[in-house]
Amino acid sequence: MTEDIATAGVLELSGIDESGVLIATMDNPPANAMNRALIRGLTELFVDLASGTDAPAVVLTGRGDRFFTAGGDIKELEGAEASELDGRMRDFHALLTALDRYPRPVVGAVNGHCVGGGMELALFTDGVLAVDHARFGFPEINHGLLPADKGIQRAVKLLGAHTARNLLLTGEIFGIRRAVDIGLVERVVEPDRLLTVAVERARTLAAKPAVLYAALKWSVNKPVDEDDGESLRATLSAAENYFDDPAAAAARARWSGRRDR
Repeated sequence: MTEDIATAGVLELSGIDESGVLIATMDNPPANAMNRALIRGLTELFVDLASGTDAPAVVLTGRGDRFFTAGGDIKELEGAEASELDGRMRDFHALLTALDRYPRPVVGAVNGHCVGGGMELALFTDGVLAVDHARFGFPEINHGLLPADKGIQRAVKLLGAHTARNLLLTGEIFGIRRAVDIGLVERVVEPDRLLTVAVERARTLAAKPAVLYAALKWSVNKPVDEDDGESLRATLSAAENYFDDPAAAAARARWSGRRDR
């Protein structure tokens, strides 16, 4: 691994000089929760790279051996107004859009828990490798929150309506075997080899002609401005309805209290 080429608080970038593959590591201990700084940092990264003439393949992972990311940072919502949630959801929608439209390979290297917004990130990569102890799920319904509409639509598209409905409506957290069975994870890798294998996978994909890879990825993902606008409106409308709902607020308070222990 080469020296870090950029460090931006909760996001560390490394590796590109050695392999031609950029490793982006979410680094917000203890659970790599996605606060607004991390969300905006990732968005800026993918937008800036895509605007260049030689965008690299990217491996996306988390710091440590327990968490890829535990999803959105609920602490940022404590005492916040509804407008704060509006801004967070706009930022997260922008991140998913940037991932959706990134023309080069993005490989998810899931090193631990990958839940909530982390599941959404994984679904917007071009392939997920994970360790045996990784855990997955959309627990938002149990925590007084909702995923982004764009993430929900991607889950339906990739995992199928029946599976996505079950995961979203139950909030179940599940292990690696089911993640492989439903097609979320393509390969289970030993923890000490995860980054090596992920970089190899990204390099293999990046060796394809860039113009063809980008065209095929665009056709598979089918990003459309009008659809993205509708997804954002649906996300913001849902957030406005649930943020001040007493039952949802109580669920968030219970979850926040458990995370303090």
